[in-house]
Amino acid sequence: MEIDLGGRRALVTGAGQGIGLAIARTLAACGARVLGADLKPTGATEEGVDGAIVPFMVDLGVAGGPEEAVAATVREFAGIDVLVNNVGICIPRDGFLSVDDDGWERTFQVNLMSAVRASRAALTHMLEAGGGAIVTIASESGLQPAPVFSDYAVTKGSLHILTKLLANEFSRAGVRCNSVTPGPIRTPAWGPGGVVDKLSKEWGMDLESGIEHFVKEVRGMPLGRIGEPEDVAAMVAFLASDLAKQITGSDFRVDGGQIATIV
Repeated sequence: MEIDLGGRRALVTGAGQGIGLAIARTLAACGARVLGADLKPTGATEEGVDGAIVPFMVDLGVAGGPEEAVAATVREFAGIDVLVNNVGICIPRDGFLSVDDDGWERTFQVNLMSAVRASRAALTHMLEAGGGAIVTIASESGLQPAPVFSDYAVTKGSLHILTKLLANEFSRAGVRCNSVTPGPIRTPAWGPGGVVDKLSKEWGMDLESGIEHFVKEVRGMPLGRIGEPEDVAAMVAFLASDLAKQITGSDFRVDGGQIATIV
């Protein structure tokens, strides 16, 4: 069974690297035409040489940015069938008390309001066309918040509620809305300078050893390995396709079983 997205017109936010770039590549490989929006769409630019992915530079963390990305998608492809709310920032914190109002506001604007604004803009076109699919990328931090990710966890948790809200209101009009909740995924945040890199030095380990220790011992993930961006992208492609025509208002965990050990 193959995922066929031929003829679909998709917008992926935060498509410059990591999970967003993997999603854009996967949707394009399944036949979709994809606009990859990012403040620095470097990866999407490289992938867009053959026209499969159209890169679009925009600040998604300010009012008007997500709407501009939706408008660019409609302009480029004469419509929008799939919206993937992926863009997000995660800044390691020294606990809840270390985050001031400016910190909360920036994370709120990028992680939550970008999805609100993009969804609002895309829904206008999807409802007129009689259907569509919105997939929002949340995080396991939104289900088991840690102080080191205070503002990130709260905003990501809010995306689960946003997804259910949209599904409750718009599914009858043919717009399916679901979320994907990744656990630890090998992205730039897990590279040099990231949280686990810092922890690895404290443990006296190199980065790769630290990642393995974190996944197996600290988090106790049943599958015992860190995920790859393509793991998340595969789930998104499925949810965007007709194979998921009976699925809306649901959350899918791509976390190596991590939440299963807790909830």
